[in-house]
Order: sequence, then structure tokens, then C-alpha cells
Amino acid sequence: MHHRYSDQVKNWSISSGKLSHSDWPDKGSFDYYALLAHRDQILRGRHLSDTDTNSPLIFSDGNSTLRISSLGFLHYTTVQLGTPGMKFMVALDTGSDLFWVPCECSKCAPTQGSAYASDFELSIYNPEVSSTSKKVTCNNLLCAHRNRCPGTFSNCPYSVSYVSAQTSTSGILVEDVLHLTREDKNHESVEAYVTFGCGQVQSGSFLDIAAPNGLFGLGMETISVPSILSKDGLTADSFSMCFGNDGIGRISFGDKGSPYQQETSFNVNPSHPSYNITVTQIRVGTTLIDVDITALFDSGTSFTYMVEPTYTRLLENVQDKRRQHDSRIPFEYCYDMSPDANASLIPSMSLRMKGGSHFTVYNPIIVISTQGELVYCLAVVKSMELNIIGQNFMTGYRVVFDRERLVLGWEKFNCYDIEDSYTFPVKPHNTSVPPAVAAGLVCSYSQW
Repeated sequence: MHHRYSDQVKNWSISSGKLSHSDWPDKGSFDYYALLAHRDQILRGRHLSDTDTNSPLIFSDGNSTLRISSLGFLHYTTVQLGTPGMKFMVALDTGSDLFWVPCECSKCAPTQGSAYASDFELSIYNPEVSSTSKKVTCNNLLCAHRNRCPGTFSNCPYSVSYVSAQTSTSGILVEDVLHLTREDKNHESVEAYVTFGCGQVQSGSFLDIAAPNGLFGLGMETISVPSILSKDGLTADSFSMCFGNDGIGRISFGDKGSPYQQETSFNVNPSHPSYNITVTQIRVGTTLIDVDITALFDSGTSFTYMVEPTYTRLLENVQDKRRQHDSRIPFEYCYDMSPDANASLIPSMSLRMKGGSHFTVYNPIIVISTQGELVYCLAVVKSMELNIIGQNFMTGYRVVFDRERLVLGWEKFNCYDIEDSYTFPVKPHNTSVPPAVAAGLVCSYSQW
């Protein structure tokens, strides 16, 4: 059995005259990923009307997302910007608001010579090349702190700092077409004008281990793409992300979830709204830990972060003998595992949310192979500032960010609408563990 786009099938198809070289996408190219995702563009169980103009929107290349371990364990997807369209592989981040891509670079991630550049096509946005591109001036309502601009009609600058150490992006705001498709049987093309960052200077994780080709902020502020799509009447004010156990996921704008999902309300801070929820109890194995903590649901953070004393109370309830700390591993609570270990010995975990709904954590651990040894770690990192439910805890769920009703919804989901599972040709990560990446904001979107 061979993968449909394997070299064996390629050689057979070309030699038999069924396809030519030009019909076959280059491995690692955007077209290659688009073809792999073509058959699984809609979520299982979705029931959409044939001509509903309010049906959900997906990106023009499909709604598939992919967790890439070599790029911070974040979920990525392909977006197409401008006229003619240029494709970018961006990380999806519910913990921040601004969508930005590398552009007019003074300091950006390298497009050649890096470990990831051999696996992926990387693009640089050029406003001068797109016929639909327009610079955003300082009198635009989306330009915050307009009084700091040198002039009313000057280009609007931006600067955003993130949770990961010394990680930031800065540049100017631009407006251009984001290519989308209706998630119905007609697949109507939609060109949405969105405002995003022309990222001229990046720092920290953006230069090597995360989002080298841009970050897609999905937060609640008016600058975010979900806010723009809703304001322009293109979708309902809600979206969903699905996180599959195999690293494949989905994103859909306008999806309001199902009547069967569990829900909890957001704690909305009017000065800076975010997907913040309240956890009232944590279960580890058979131990119940009563808490009263707030946490940010953040797909742009690889793992889950907890502040003290919740961090210690949570992890000290694991009964296995803790191994000596390894500086190569970002997790403090790790345990030896024999090759024939019973998986049932790994403690189960769940969260009880405000309102009483339960959120079972299907993937609380990460298994690491080091020098022939198997080690499992609880994938929770000590935080000095805020609690974050990272995307590792979201695995196995379709998570609905309903901004209209101000609720978070979740439902166990496998993220496929067909039986076949396609494997993206990403080089597997080695046995070492990358630094935990947290792309959530340190402060809100701001100006120089």
C-alpha cells in the first residue's frame, strides 16, 4: 500500500501516462498540502444548507490545520492573501488578536538555510505586488493610539509583545484580501478585506522555533479576523477549532457548535476581552482538588501553564517515583516508564468549569524517548503570571469560541468526516523536546 502522493505512485502514474510531471505537486509545497487536505474539508456531522449565505467560512485552501512538533507544537494552516494570492503557513493563536505575516523585512525568520526551511515554503508579503493592498493610515479606527502617529495620514505602526521571552513583532498595518470559501456544497469564494500586520521586525521565538511565516491572531479585539468577518456580516460571531489526536485539526469561522456540547461562560474584561474561563475543581486520578482560578484558553500556547499553589497541588498528586530533573526537558514532573508499562497507570485528569461542566483532559502527558529510556511527563509548566489552558489539553475536542453568546463550548471529536487519514509529509521531530512556546500576549495590541 502506498500513499497517494508517494514517490512510488508518482513514478507509476507518470510512466503509465496517467499524469505528467506538471500535474504532480512538489513535496512540501503549498499545493501538496492543499491536495492532501482536499477530501477532508468539512467536519463530520456538519449539516449545512445548500445556499445559506451565513454558512461557515473556511480558508480557500481548506479548513485543515496541522500540529507541527518542530515548530513549537502549534497548529498551523495555509492562508492566501492579496491579488494575485500569496500563500502563508501561519500559526493559529486564540491568545492574541493581530494577524501578521513577514513583510518588507528588516529582521524576519530566514526563508533559507534553517532547519524548517527545507520542509516548508516560506513567503514574504510585498504590499507593492498586490493590486488590492492598501496601507492603513493613522486616522483609521483600527489604528490604536493615533495621537502617537507623526501625521494623520502617516502609515499606522504597530508593535506586539508575547508571553515567550523577548518574542515580539512590529511593523505597519495594511489592508488586503483574505481568500475564503463557504463551507457548503457550492463552495462559494469569498474575498474578505482584513487588516493585518506587515511584520517588518520579529524577535525571539518568531525567528526560529515558532510561526516563522506569520501568526493568525483569533482573539476578541476588533483588529482580529473573526471580529472583522462578523462586523462585515460575512459570518456569525463565533468560530471553532478541532484538535485531533494525530495532530490534524480543523478551523471554521461562523461555527456555533452543537446542542450536545459542554459550555462555560467567558470572564470578559471590557478593557481587554479574551477567552478567559473559571476552573472550580481539578481531578487527578481519584483526587479532587478544589480551586477557584481563571485561565486563558490559548491555542497559541504549546502546553498548559499553572501558577502556584495550583501547580504544585496538581502535580504532587501523581504517585509514581519522580525522576531527577533533566535540564533538556521543560517539564518538572517526569517519571520513568518501562517499554511494557500499562498505560492505565498514567493518571487521568479533568477540569470542572464554572457552571458545573466537565472538561476531560485526554492528553495530559507527553512521552519522551531519551537514550533508550521512555519517560512520561505531565505537560504542565509552572507559570509566574497567569494560568493558560494550552492546546495540548484541547486535544480530542472541537472547541467553539462563541463570541456572540460569550461562552466556550467543547465536544469530543475526531476531526474527520471520512475514514481515511492523510499524513502530511513533515519530517518527524527527533526525541528531544523543543522549548514550550507561548504566543499569547503579554500586553494588548499597541502602537509605538
